[in-house]
Amino acid sequence: MKHFTPEEFKDCHLGLLLGRAALLKDKIIDTHMEPHGITAAQFKVLIIMAQFGVDTPAELCRHLSLDSGSMTRMLDRLEQKGFLVRQRSENDRRQIRLVLNEDGQALIDRLPQMGAEAMNELAGAITREELHTLENILKKILLAAGDPITVLRLGDK
Repeated sequence: MKHFTPEEFKDCHLGLLLGRAALLKDKIIDTHMEPHGITAAQFKVLIIMAQFGVDTPAELCRHLSLDSGSMTRMLDRLEQKGFLVRQRSENDRRQIRLVLNEDGQALIDRLPQMGAEAMNELAGAITREELHTLENILKKILLAAGDPITVLRLGDK
């Protein structure tokens, strides 16, 4: 379904609004994570590991749309902070597995509470029904575009 014409495109703010909302979300997460010594980007890595059982750098790259160099630097920082370690897979020595250590597991156990607080701040101006509608609209857009993560993780929910 087409919603825009070239003439009307100058009045289209969808891309700007989606981008600004994503920046605001990361700023709010950064604020909530700062006391715990992690950034919004590091929060995303850890919450994906926790919620989806992702334990390889390659799978994290797919979830976060990051290149392997960026992911390596991110994992270096999380490893330096003492939250995880990299281990060679016993089944395939070419593959690296990410394993949370005690501090990492303790942090991951607190992430849902911290994430909920951040998302409540982000969505505080809208009703629960509006939030549900927004999530459904975004999911519909991503599924229609064939977004592999949305299809894989949220396609049946």
